[in-house]
Amino acid sequence: MRKIGFDNDKYLREQADYILQRVRESEGKLYLECGGKLLFDYHASRVLPGFEPSVKMRVFESLKDKIDVIICIYAGDIERRKMRSDFGISYDSDVFKMIDDFASYGLKCDKVVITRYENQPAAMLFKSKIESKGIKCYTHSATPGYPGNIDVVVSDEGYGKNSYIPTERPIVLVTAPGPGSGKLATCLGQMYHETKMGRKCSYAKFETFPVWNLPLDHPVNIAYEAATADIGDVNLIDHFHLQAYGKVAVNYSRDLEAFPLLKKILERITGTSCAYQSPTDMGVNRIASGIIDDEICREAGRQEIVRRYFSTRMQYAQGIAGEDALNRAKTIMDKAGLSPDYRAVVKEANSALEKCIVSRKEGNKGTICAAALETEDGIMVNAHNSPLMHAGSALILNALKAMAGISKEENLISPQIIDAITKMKRDVLRGRGVSLNIDEILICLAMSSTMNENAEKAMTMLPNLTRAEVHFTHIPSAGDMIGLRKLGINVTSEPKFPSKNVYNP
Repeated sequence: MRKIGFDNDKYLREQADYILQRVRESEGKLYLECGGKLLFDYHASRVLPGFEPSVKMRVFESLKDKIDVIICIYAGDIERRKMRSDFGISYDSDVFKMIDDFASYGLKCDKVVITRYENQPAAMLFKSKIESKGIKCYTHSATPGYPGNIDVVVSDEGYGKNSYIPTERPIVLVTAPGPGSGKLATCLGQMYHETKMGRKCSYAKFETFPVWNLPLDHPVNIAYEAATADIGDVNLIDHFHLQAYGKVAVNYSRDLEAFPLLKKILERITGTSCAYQSPTDMGVNRIASGIIDDEICREAGRQEIVRRYFSTRMQYAQGIAGEDALNRAKTIMDKAGLSPDYRAVVKEANSALEKCIVSRKEGNKGTICAAALETEDGIMVNAHNSPLMHAGSALILNALKAMAGISKEENLISPQIIDAITKMKRDVLRGRGVSLNIDEILICLAMSSTMNENAEKAMTMLPNLTRAEVHFTHIPSAGDMIGLRKLGINVTSEPKFPSKNVYNP
């Protein structure tokens, strides 16, 4: 039975009310910078059990008649095909997905801006593609000396040089596929133009983590540090807030460092004294109001810290993360008082690997891989690889059998189906590896379910794998990750490749 620590409806009501309150206080248009993910926020759903991954979009759906949307994307991210790991798609592809997702909630999004644009070939192609869909695409160039040289930044040679993006409604939601996309600069540039046109406007920030009104050492806040180990964010007490109000609030290092300069820029743009006394003042986040069981959320935060530790280790092995990120991940684990074995499936997978090594006959030189899975109901299974299946494929079948009460020895998939597919991979597609990955085994299971009653019974258990925990003793293949992502499973792995091949697809 899943333990719930977060109430979506309670949060939705308070968050929508607070945004409207900020609009009323703003005297004019409110530019709302949205950090983090508005849709499919799986990090939040992991650390706040019960959190609906798209509840923040429901907040804006309730205000849709008051909102315009601008999506920012950094030209450099388009050029290097930066990826969203939770979907396995590039940032530029995610912009198209975001537009469709906004539309599904009744929010029209027909404005995209490419930031720090310098006629990069991939960015130019993206611009053409998005305009062919009938969506207006703007380009903003980088400002020399940004953001420190305020005299240039807040001038016609800075914000004024970039084109104004027309909007009509009182709330302008400025969002992006990921961090570093130019959301803040877009908000401030828009405000510069609005002020020159004699219109009043203001700025606020909607960001979920760190949670400003949870303790600094709360596992949910530490999990945010673990999630941003690659960019080095550090949670700190907002000393501006403490000095102004005598109240403790939590913010992160980049916002605290940027606040004095941002305050000056806002004052220069509006020509009035800044109403904000701290970075926390700028925020409209009310996520803590939805927490109904703090201990459940604390435990979820601890689990996420360990997951992120393994993720950083894997990325380091793949050459994606640097040594600094790896060291930060280790430091964060120590700060939280956690070890890798705190994650139950880690011990189970490593134990299964050791048993498999002992049981293998001498002379078998094949690479041995193992994996373990734990469902939300506490069912724990393990599996290892074979000439026919990846360890993950065998693991999913073992889990389905355990949940459906089917004997482990039962063949859910016809040997003829497996044989036909392995022959095709080997003889027609000329594949080096012919064992079936998770994505392939799920298709085989669907085929068998039309002929095998137990396979059909196992298929009905697939939704119960959502939010299951899995650990591999090796880095899973792309096909395994695709299948696991579709199933909604939380995955970690040891930082080891399944073979010594240089190319590991």
